[in-house]
Amino acid sequence: MKSRSLRPAFFTFVLALVSALAMTLASSAFADPMIYTGDAVRTKSVGPFTAKVYSIRHDMKEKPATKSKQAVIEADVDKKFTWRMLRDVDSSKIKKALTEALQMNGFNDGGRTGQFVGAFNKEEVKENTAVVISYNAAAKNVTIWVQGAGSATIAGQDFMKAVWSIWLGKIDQPAMGDQLISKL
Repeated sequence: MKSRSLRPAFFTFVLALVSALAMTLASSAFADPMIYTGDAVRTKSVGPFTAKVYSIRHDMKEKPATKSKQAVIEADVDKKFTWRMLRDVDSSKIKKALTEALQMNGFNDGGRTGQFVGAFNKEEVKENTAVVISYNAAAKNVTIWVQGAGSATIAGQDFMKAVWSIWLGKIDQPAMGDQLISKL
């Protein structure tokens, strides 16, 4: 009698063990192969007050040959920025800031800039909203996705370099770029 009652328990144990092993193998097979390079917090100062706007991190598929912001901008590899909004912000303010940052870094193609900032298609971007900006090196395009709003894919390696320059090129908060590559 005891051997029969142990069979279901044994098979249940083996099934659970095999399932756990399969899940472990499956999750490692689909693990993100990106290399974390650093993170920062974007702030906005108005008079004596400073507010945190969003946290941002950067990841890339391969490390550049040299540890520099320019090398990361130039790197033609899969890479991405991930934001998390730390407060509610009007979309018009985000669109204006991104447009001005692209222009400050020498990118003046209004059509592609408009596509890019068009992903912010709600009136306001709420606290805790995620924003992902990724570059696909094989397709040579940048995709922006705004949680609960829009997305856009814009062609061009030149556009990727301009977008990466927003945080790693000319910027009013230069320490951000250093922080975004600090883990290289």
